[in-house]
Amino acid sequence: MKCKHVYLSLLLISIFFSCSTKQIYKDAIIIKGGKIIDISNNGTSLNDLTDKAIIIKADTIFKIVEESSLSRKQEHIIDATGKYILPGLTDGFAVINNQDYANAFLYMGITDVIGVESFRRGKFYHNANPSPNVHMLESVGDEPITNKQLLDSIHKLHNNGIEVLLMMYKLTPEQLELAHNEAKKLGMGTIGELGFTSYKKGMDLGVDAFVHTTRYSLDVAPDSMAIKVAEQPFSNDLGSPKWRYYQYLTNLKKDDKALLQHAKNLGNSNSYIMPTFGLLYIDMPFSKNPWNEKIATIIDSRDVNRPADKITGKHNYPPEELAAYQKLGYNELMIEKTYYENGAHYISGSGTDVWGTMPGISLHQELEVLSRTGLTNREVLATTTSNFNAAFGLKFGKLESGFKANILILDDNPLDDIKNLKGKKIVILNGKQIDVDALLNL
Repeated sequence: MKCKHVYLSLLLISIFFSCSTKQIYKDAIIIKGGKIIDISNNGTSLNDLTDKAIIIKADTIFKIVEESSLSRKQEHIIDATGKYILPGLTDGFAVINNQDYANAFLYMGITDVIGVESFRRGKFYHNANPSPNVHMLESVGDEPITNKQLLDSIHKLHNNGIEVLLMMYKLTPEQLELAHNEAKKLGMGTIGELGFTSYKKGMDLGVDAFVHTTRYSLDVAPDSMAIKVAEQPFSNDLGSPKWRYYQYLTNLKKDDKALLQHAKNLGNSNSYIMPTFGLLYIDMPFSKNPWNEKIATIIDSRDVNRPADKITGKHNYPPEELAAYQKLGYNELMIEKTYYENGAHYISGSGTDVWGTMPGISLHQELEVLSRTGLTNREVLATTTSNFNAAFGLKFGKLESGFKANILILDDNPLDDIKNLKGKKIVILNGKQIDVDALLNL
């Protein structure tokens, strides 16, 4: 009997201490249950987490703990049981022109945007509320520049809050090295859109990323052609150096020696590539009408550069121009498959809102094409989340302690079908749940 009393006493003491060690997190929002999808290592890791709780304090992830460690008295809980959890998506190359653009990005699960403005995209609208987090990008090297002017420009951009430096066509190899090294000293990300300097040189220097398949494939072309493109990179004239180069890409074969060498160079480098295939998506035979997306009802077609026809979902380009873009798009898919098969690493960007690309909608078009390129669904998820941290070192795109609490909780598993990213979801933006349905109303 004495032993029985001792056993019961120890059991009660054990229960008491077990209950007393349950944690209550004050001034916190808790996401418990669900499956946290592992998108680390470029989407090659498979260590999904279950039975966890994400602790959010203010706008930041405080820690991730065992769900069983929470007290029953814990308040402000979002129950994600049976759902799928991942970081908010990032669009790596886009503009926000107005509030409806900001709403569209958020509605489609995009919580971070690397912002770009240009003569075609227009001015970036910084007063949207609510809005994705904006990490502005600005360029150097659009025109010839001295080394002193280059360094002064980089410091001015950094002081004005620019987080990503876009290094352009006119930079010489010496200047590209100077610009990249200075930007990294200042904690900025770097993207190359090169011309007078080869992309191989950019890889060797450790440039974080390159943008646009048609641009970072310039190493495949003869040097004389590349120089002419660098001198006149943006003409839409089908007889321009740019279009002669595009026609060269259109006729490229999968076994082309220069293509295979460039693919190996990309695969062996630490630089990421951002295809922005959304710029050609609309006119491909597998495309879907972007105006049929629910969020498209709030977008004014007059705000979009060269928008798709609302009925057909296609461009009303002149026949010759349309045929040229379609042929280019077909071969661009082959080119990207070659890069992927040789080990290239990807980040995703829509290019919004040039050539009919649309806020929020076109990032999902980009993800669809990355899937067609051969990436697994987990790798596709990484391109729009954790790979941005891997590429630039900027602190977003991951579910880890100290990262911004930008989180998606999905009803359906995006590993089964990448289109499930567009399905029913809870969106956490900077630690706060936003009303997704209200985004449909301006």
